[in-house]
Amino acid sequence: MEIFYEITPLKKKLAALKSQSKKIGFVATMGALHAGHISLVETSNRENDITVVSIFVNPTQFNNKEDLEKYPRNTEADIRLLEDNECDIVFIPSVEEMYPEEDTRVFELGSVAEVMEGKFRPGHFNGVCQIVSKLLDIISPDNAYFGQKDYQQIAVVKAMVKKYMPKFKGNIVPCPIKREADGLALSSRNSHLNPEQRKSAVLISKTLFKVKEMSDNGATQKEITDFVKKNIATDANLCLEYVEIADKDTLLPVEGNLPVNAVVCVTVFDGSTRLIDNILL
Repeated sequence: MEIFYEITPLKKKLAALKSQSKKIGFVATMGALHAGHISLVETSNRENDITVVSIFVNPTQFNNKEDLEKYPRNTEADIRLLEDNECDIVFIPSVEEMYPEEDTRVFELGSVAEVMEGKFRPGHFNGVCQIVSKLLDIISPDNAYFGQKDYQQIAVVKAMVKKYMPKFKGNIVPCPIKREADGLALSSRNSHLNPEQRKSAVLISKTLFKVKEMSDNGATQKEITDFVKKNIATDANLCLEYVEIADKDTLLPVEGNLPVNAVVCVTVFDGSTRLIDNILL
């Protein structure tokens, strides 16, 4: 496994691999790696000749400075984990390497970036687009893998690539949510939970699994929304920020009887830790 800290030598290495017709897979991460990230690496290993993983905590996507400062970091452990799981190349740039000057680009993507996370975290998706566009441009992968826990992020990245990166010919590949044995969606932020909060967090996925059952039995948007609000409120550690039932492609809210292509997205505070999850109906 090779580690690169600068863009120019990484691009030189990738150009040499591409000249040999090697197929490149890419996984963008902010480090604090867990089994969810590794499942993306494993998928990339199966489908490509070379897997590249980036580790970079991107400052421009944090609208809360405190959240940026406390984001978990453990680069040495991340490197060991990637080496153990047959990653080929790791890219660990500094902030100065990725942003030698301020990135003032504004990405206009319409409703897909304005609802849900876009509404509650202003500027977040613009920062995501800034860094993902840079990484895709540097690495130019054949396939880039993203976990569906960040469901809206995948929709935003697809919209960004379509509108702003016409020369990019790779695929944006969504991969299923990886969960703990008790159902909790894997997240780097789970490390912030104390034992009591960790126990409470399971209610989030349990609620979503019940929502899927309700939807299969014909429940309406209002019935599901009311159930989520009521169920999450039964645990004193949890505070629901939002529940949204949306079209899985446009992410526009749906009402009344649910179409077959809906997704339920929730964001819940468990203590001071903000957790997201979703389920496709």
